[in-house]
Amino acid sequence: MSYYSILDVTPTSEDWIPDYLLTANKVVEKHGGKYLARTASHEQIEGEKKEAGLRIILEWPSKESAENFMNDPEYVPHLKARTIGSISHHYLIEGKDDLS
Repeated sequence: MSYYSILDVTPTSEDWIPDYLLTANKVVEKHGGKYLARTASHEQIEGEKKEAGLRIILEWPSKESAENFMNDPEYVPHLKARTIGSISHHYLIEGKDDLS
């Protein structure tokens, strides 16, 4: 079953970004992930305002793939750099409809 990572990322420093992108792109692909959207062009149309510099959506073939990406030793130092250099929220969502 597919899983989706939904991220809100607002950089507070840009020092981490070049190295992060190079590694994250490679490690996402390594674990079967696919970027569906990665953009600063977004508009909140409902709810209490929640600012974010970037909105990112990734598709994973499984929950294990997403978890393996997050725990990949090649990625972990870049995750730490992103965490320090941004305000980030990451949601992992199972691709199913519980209300059908």
